[in-house]
Amino acid sequence: MIIFLDSYTIRSQSKPSGMALLKRFETQSARVKGISFHATRPWILAALHSGVIQLWDYRMCTMVDKFEEHDGPVRGIDFHDQQPIFVSGGDDYKIKVWNYKQRKCLFTLLGHLDYIRTTFFHKNYPWIISASDDQTIRIWNWQSRNSIAILTGHNHYVMCAQFHPTEDIVASASLDQSIRIWDISGLKKKNAPPGHDRGVNWVAFHQTLPLLVSGADDKQVKLWRYNDVRAWEVDSCRGHYNNISSVVFHPKAELILSNSEDKSIRVWDMQKKTCLHTFRHDNDRFWILANHPSLNIFAAGHDNGLIVFKIERERPPYCIHGNLMYYVREKQLRRLDITTKEDIQLAVLRHIRNAPPHYSMHFNPAENAFIIVTRPHNLEGSTYDLYKLAKNAGENGVPAELQPQRSIGLGGIWIARNRIASLEKNGTVTIKDLQLKEVRKIDHNLMVEDIFYAGTGLLLLKTIEGLQMYDIQQKRVVASIKVNKVKYVIWSSNMEYGALLSKHTLTLINRKMEVLYTVNETVRVKSGAWDSNGIFIYTTTNHIKYALTCNEHGIIRTLDTPLYIVSVDNNILYCLNREAEPIVVNYDASEFKFKLALIERRYDEVMRQVKCQGLIGQSIIAYLQKKGYPEVALHFVKDVKTRFGLALECGNLQCALECAKQIDEHSVWEALGEIAMLQGNHQIVEMCYQKTKNFDKLSFLYLITGNLAKLNKMMKIAEIRKDVNGLFQTAVVLGDSDTQIRVLKNVNQHSLAYLAAQTYGNEEAVEELTEILESHEIPLPKVNPSATPLKPPLPVRPMTENWPMLVAHKSAFDTIASQIQNETKPSGKGITATMKIENNDAFAAADTDDVGDAWGTEDDYLIDDEGNLEIDEGDVAVGEDDEEGGWDVDEDLDIPAEVEGIKEDGEEGEFYSVPSRGQPPSHYWPSNSRLVADHVASGSFESASRLLTEQLGIVKFDSFKDVFLNMYATSKTVYCGAGLSTPNFSFPLRNWQNAAYKNSLPSTGFKIKTLAQRLQEGYHLTTGGKFNDAIDKFRSILLSIPMLIVDSKQEALEAEQLLDICREYLVGLLMEAARKELPKSSSEDHIRNCELAAYFTHCQLQPVHQILTLRAAVNLCFKLKQMKTCASMCRRLLDLGPKAEVAAQIRKILSVAEKDCNDANKLNYDEYNPFVICSKTYVPLYRGKPQTTCPFCKSSYSPEFEGQICSVCEVAEIGKGASGLRILM
Repeated sequence: MIIFLDSYTIRSQSKPSGMALLKRFETQSARVKGISFHATRPWILAALHSGVIQLWDYRMCTMVDKFEEHDGPVRGIDFHDQQPIFVSGGDDYKIKVWNYKQRKCLFTLLGHLDYIRTTFFHKNYPWIISASDDQTIRIWNWQSRNSIAILTGHNHYVMCAQFHPTEDIVASASLDQSIRIWDISGLKKKNAPPGHDRGVNWVAFHQTLPLLVSGADDKQVKLWRYNDVRAWEVDSCRGHYNNISSVVFHPKAELILSNSEDKSIRVWDMQKKTCLHTFRHDNDRFWILANHPSLNIFAAGHDNGLIVFKIERERPPYCIHGNLMYYVREKQLRRLDITTKEDIQLAVLRHIRNAPPHYSMHFNPAENAFIIVTRPHNLEGSTYDLYKLAKNAGENGVPAELQPQRSIGLGGIWIARNRIASLEKNGTVTIKDLQLKEVRKIDHNLMVEDIFYAGTGLLLLKTIEGLQMYDIQQKRVVASIKVNKVKYVIWSSNMEYGALLSKHTLTLINRKMEVLYTVNETVRVKSGAWDSNGIFIYTTTNHIKYALTCNEHGIIRTLDTPLYIVSVDNNILYCLNREAEPIVVNYDASEFKFKLALIERRYDEVMRQVKCQGLIGQSIIAYLQKKGYPEVALHFVKDVKTRFGLALECGNLQCALECAKQIDEHSVWEALGEIAMLQGNHQIVEMCYQKTKNFDKLSFLYLITGNLAKLNKMMKIAEIRKDVNGLFQTAVVLGDSDTQIRVLKNVNQHSLAYLAAQTYGNEEAVEELTEILESHEIPLPKVNPSATPLKPPLPVRPMTENWPMLVAHKSAFDTIASQIQNETKPSGKGITATMKIENNDAFAAADTDDVGDAWGTEDDYLIDDEGNLEIDEGDVAVGEDDEEGGWDVDEDLDIPAEVEGIKEDGEEGEFYSVPSRGQPPSHYWPSNSRLVADHVASGSFESASRLLTEQLGIVKFDSFKDVFLNMYATSKTVYCGAGLSTPNFSFPLRNWQNAAYKNSLPSTGFKIKTLAQRLQEGYHLTTGGKFNDAIDKFRSILLSIPMLIVDSKQEALEAEQLLDICREYLVGLLMEAARKELPKSSSEDHIRNCELAAYFTHCQLQPVHQILTLRAAVNLCFKLKQMKTCASMCRRLLDLGPKAEVAAQIRKILSVAEKDCNDANKLNYDEYNPFVICSKTYVPLYRGKPQTTCPFCKSSYSPEFEGQICSVCEVAEIGKGASGLRILM
């Protein structure tokens, strides 16, 4: 059973206080004796007195797992900081080490002779420390599974023993009333300070200071200081009135927490040594206390379960005005300029020791004044301070020292330039001036629980009935809404929309207080902000999410720790964490902008986002289907099965048919046949029935469409298939009496055959069947005199065409999709005698209905079969037969004789100077760029080779011949001009929009996407075991990477990642090829074979290939009886999640290997010591060992190979100096 409580407050009975126990999670179970937090995941382990270990997710409030192998109570429990293991110790004298991923106990450590009280891991070493009632402390090595030290000296039960976080010392507490500090570097007792009057139950180190804290049965918490020589008591904290069970230091404050069998948890001030707060649990004694390693949360175990809690809220106060963010950090008022990222301290706030944190703040830009609200959990002590700053505060680097004006009240907000609305403790609202003097009261019939800003002159009043918008001038409520337990109200910049944040609910409203959308969350809603598009971005405990005012919400990304959003600008979130540190978070807004555009019917934007941003995924497809737009996804989805489903949904049978042909599965043809039948497309139905071999339905289809010819073929097919039922049924509907009689005769239904022959008048058959019946002494059946032969009517009009369908106008998506496609097509200029007519889908059928006669009709043009415009020569000929006389251009004119001598154009007498030929654009490319690809595209192979040597240390260029020629060929286009003329060359440019002739650069020939596709081919070859082909493929990709030209740093990083992938695969595959060529005659050969297989498993391959390498290595190690190495690789393989049958086989091998966990031979292989592989000798180069690398592919080598050619890329010189890969424009 589990109880989840938020902000549950248990107050001290001694004095009112602002601090409270904020429960985040609570369980009900048997008595909890041990607790441990996971370092990174929201998990907590609980060791129960019943012998069960429970693993809980305290954020989602669910039990993850439980472990039940201890016999008796479990007292000690601890997570390892880095490995997926934890240790437990119980009353069965056993220490067990568990793997929570494998959900089992790995091994058991035996040695103690009595109950085990505590178990803890060392932070750095593979050690476990345990304290036991056998009066000893033991230190174990959990890797070798041996006891490495036994600390004796206590003469009573040892209740607790812990490692120091950083030093080689151990502290222990015992019922012999002593605390001992042990030097584990020399395994000797260092200090044993006296102090407690009764048995000591717990001791703990401070994280950074030389301090110890202890709790004992004498009801005292003692603070100790120690050095290398001695330890002494600093002070005692008294207040508990029963045995103290556990004590811890607060990880971030000068506080001590203790719990006791007096059913209380107390918080102590380390400086004053006084009890600040007491939290009581009326019915349960507390037994254990633990703090999270990095978060400000604690857990306490009691008689009936455990609680996870905080002792104060962590939300930082902040507000935003324009581009300026104001916030409070460590009692400092600070301002962050979002545009310039300038963060300055404005003022130092009033500091009171152990005061509760500030609750909220509000800014008045007109007066440059702040209201900072302090609202402890004891609301009686709520106050707010008014700070007035100078206009130039903080600009000289010196923060202002301010003396604020303080007023008692639950809160205050600005409602005008010089007016403040104050919420009093009695639930009334008053208006005050800048001197915090009351101006007037707001009359309201309900008690106000909180107030929120709603614009100038307006207030949102929170009451038991919900929220009410109150107009201060009109003195009345102008709008209201029923939303309970609202904690924060966030308005958009134009005050058009608002967001109401409750504990687990987000409500979006408009200015009229109308609910637009409500989102219910399973975890707490933390903060939020509106972006410029009217989208609300908000955070929960573990997610950044978005909500639209039109009933849509979704997840943007996950969070490791909670963040508080302050502002949103251009896909950037400006946030604060719990330490009030500004954090900038980039996010992808494409998904919700797409949904918003779809809802607002901005279809052009929808299509552009889908096409340009590659937005199509399963979630978007499901969303489009849900909203009734499957045709949109159909335009861009490439997966055949997904396209088939979308095509069926939107009724596009032709697209569905194309997909079905590619898939060619029985279920697909069946689904297509059903939809085609509903649309009356019997031609597709016929194909589907043929593909599924559904001959009964196919025969019926031919019958209802009147296709007797094909029905006759079906009868022959049925006879060949020996389908008696189908043959007889087809013969009946065709009226083929001979076939009916023959079928009945063949199945020994002679009586029925005789009746059929008599009815149809087949005398020959009657005689033959009469003889058969008489020979079998079967009486002849009587024929009904009124029986008539069945003669099916002939079809009057066979159905040869599909059912007529209504002509559907093209949707807006079809129109816009065509427009987007046509935007990239060049428009033709000029008029030619023959032109290709392009089908422009941008003009919908509906657009042509109202076209007037002035545009002409189709008869104005003659279009041939290929869609070309033909001009009738008779229509344009000019001659004597033209009835209207044509253009009158050939009439004879009387030209004077003196002008007859003028030479025609082109004859001699005029001088024409031919311009000199210029340089092509490729001539300037090498001088405009330092990228290898640009030099190769220009044909300057020599300069490209020099760049490869300078940048990547490449000295061998034979392998680049094909790459260079391919790159050079793609840098230009060739087209023919007039007939018999020389070809013309054009040069596509990538900077054509803003480039002049001499500073142009060629278009890129190689793309990241192209190389990624080739990478997939390499993956397939590797999976298929074609290692030589895979090596060639990866090497060709490697040589193509220097030819890339990318636009962004992200793409440059992707190219480097691609290079790393190719290197890892090449090293691994080359090593595997070398392994397969090794002889296998001697034991040394077998050991070397096993070593190479083990090295291969450390190449960074894809998981599917990693599984294959591990399986091969497991087999070799098992055969060679390398059981320890085999077991390790089995565990690595199981962590990768192989198929069920593979996992079952590996588990069997693992069980055998764990029984004899030793290696028969010594291998040159240490999996725990990081190493790289020498690509020449294929031996490991362990960390710290001298090595050199290839400047191009980064393969590792021993230093003696420096100066040789790399064996991986086969083009670069090992160890040669180079500047590095350069492909970014």
